[in-house]
Amino acid sequence: MSATVPGPDGKPRCAWCGDIAEFFPYHDTEWGFPVADDFRLFEKICLEGFQSGLSWRTILNKREAFRAAFCGFDFHRVAKFRERDVQRLLQDAGIIRHRGKIEATINNAQRAIDLVSETGSLAAYFWRFEAEAKTRPTPQSQTTSPESIALSKDLKRRGWKFVGPTTMFAFMQAMGLVNDHLEACVTRTHVAQARRAFRVPTA
Repeated sequence: MSATVPGPDGKPRCAWCGDIAEFFPYHDTEWGFPVADDFRLFEKICLEGFQSGLSWRTILNKREAFRAAFCGFDFHRVAKFRERDVQRLLQDAGIIRHRGKIEATINNAQRAIDLVSETGSLAAYFWRFEAEAKTRPTPQSQTTSPESIALSKDLKRRGWKFVGPTTMFAFMQAMGLVNDHLEACVTRTHVAQARRAFRVPTA
């Protein structure tokens, strides 16, 4: 298990926060807290795709530029992007200028609309893959899970791209489908409280 590092208040945090100071607020207020907002879920799954082969630091530093470039990750709007939009984004130095990832985001927006039509919301769909308490792994002991593998397989079947099992596990960690904060991390308790108060979306 990874060691903890002291946060700005001297209390222990997950060790990965020690890489850069910007990670502490993200870790303390976002990572692992349950999310039911479809646009935030879509944003995160897209940003995890853009992160492939890169560091989260790079993506986090560019997140506001990504939000501006992709209409706040409103998948209804992104689904209407065409080749001229791809060309525009390829010239946008604020984001990762990777044609395959840009086109995957547009494709996934179109697939998201299909998924909402079928299941009622992205949240209702994604939260179907929450692990049962008895099967949850020791925190930060693995990079995939049976649930992330199943989610990846199902999304690929539906035509989504850049949604491999490792990418989906990172998505699930960040969006609260699993509390992967270390046992000694002070934020783990806050996430656990948020999860207890969270109503799992069904539509």
